[in-house]
Amino acid sequence: MNHDDLRHWSKVAADWAHEYHSTLRDRPVRAPLVPGAIAGQLPALPPEEAETPEAIFADFARIVPDGMTHWQHPRFFAYFPANASPASMLAEQLTNAMAANALIWQTSPAATEIEQVMVRWLGSALGLPEGFVGTIHDTATTATLSAVLTMREQALGFAGLTEGLSGGPVLRFYASAETHSSVDKAVRVAGIGQRNLVKVPTDAGFSMDPAALAAAIAADRAAGMRPAGVILCAGGTSIGAFDRIAECIAVAKAEGLPVHVDAAWAGSAMICPELRHLWAGVEGADSIVMNPHKWLGAQFDCSVQFLRDPGPQVRTLGLRPTYLETAGREEIVNFNEWTVPLGRRFRALKLWFTLRAYGLAGLRERVRNHIVWAQEARDALAQLPGINIVTEPSLSLFTFAAATDAETEALLARINDDGRLYLTQTRHQGRYVIRVQVGQFDCTRDDVMMIVKVIADLMG
Repeated sequence: MNHDDLRHWSKVAADWAHEYHSTLRDRPVRAPLVPGAIAGQLPALPPEEAETPEAIFADFARIVPDGMTHWQHPRFFAYFPANASPASMLAEQLTNAMAANALIWQTSPAATEIEQVMVRWLGSALGLPEGFVGTIHDTATTATLSAVLTMREQALGFAGLTEGLSGGPVLRFYASAETHSSVDKAVRVAGIGQRNLVKVPTDAGFSMDPAALAAAIAADRAAGMRPAGVILCAGGTSIGAFDRIAECIAVAKAEGLPVHVDAAWAGSAMICPELRHLWAGVEGADSIVMNPHKWLGAQFDCSVQFLRDPGPQVRTLGLRPTYLETAGREEIVNFNEWTVPLGRRFRALKLWFTLRAYGLAGLRERVRNHIVWAQEARDALAQLPGINIVTEPSLSLFTFAAATDAETEALLARINDDGRLYLTQTRHQGRYVIRVQVGQFDCTRDDVMMIVKVIADLMG
């Protein structure tokens, strides 16, 4: 395949993509397959000779689509969505065509500078005060790891980078049980250790209890351990819980501890001013992460980390050997120094296209619709015999269950095997429950209300 072939097959692929999206509602959301079904259709060894584009594309069309869970399906209500607006897909085509590695400014000046502007645009859209800067990571997992590594080094006076952690003080981090598992992964990968992530008790609303946070920090100091940082939750994955951001930040600041706020999902909703009370006080955080790919239509992956002061993170993660210097540009921003990977994709382009193609007004309308439709689905489900609403909607996320865990698990299996919907499960206060999360970019009210119809059909 050469570039002339690519021009033809790109058009074929664009036509295929159009048909794919226009027929998604006719497909089961989740692939009805068993492990090994796809691998069994592939040869055991790679080809010795080149194959034709026709043969390659035919095998793609035959094997891949029916083996995928369709994340862009308008009735994908599982996990959180990884959205891909048409404008974002167009930007990704252009990014793929240029195929740049934006590791430092001089390797892709436009990528770096558009990223800087997009972070400012998005910060303004979220109501964050001027002064926050930031960068675009792949996912919130990387952003949270970057924040935890930075807090670790601040607690160690940046000695961990050279001396390691062996023989050093026991560092302690604080989060509630409602935070995402990426926080647990971060403390493991950062060498802190799982048992040094303190899960602070929550109140009746499943928010971190500020008094319990203060007590945990005091107890650790008394035991000779060194508190290093606090991770707060703004829209947890399980039930959408929000910590009491302002109060918990006040405790952390009184103790001299930095704060990272995980708003990976719910942060997008803060483009709606009437929702910002949910994370009131967030401007006091040192680090905030939110994912435009979850609710704003920027294609996965696109995770934005806002930083009050990038200095500590750059000091933690930055390395600038001679071969990564830009002559005469000592103070230039090189975003690889703000995150873990050296290589970086041009992720800002899809954010630029998306924000322009739909405007903040259009994106707000989608978010508001999803919240309203989720409430309507919750109300209709509550009328079905045998269905119990377990947690009320937090934005567009709520949970429900049948009478017993076994019945709930069996119901979820029937829902997902049916194919018209895709839902997932969690455990809340020891109970097995089914999550409903509305946020797919192209879903309609009819798609959302299909949740009620399917469950009524299956229980009828």
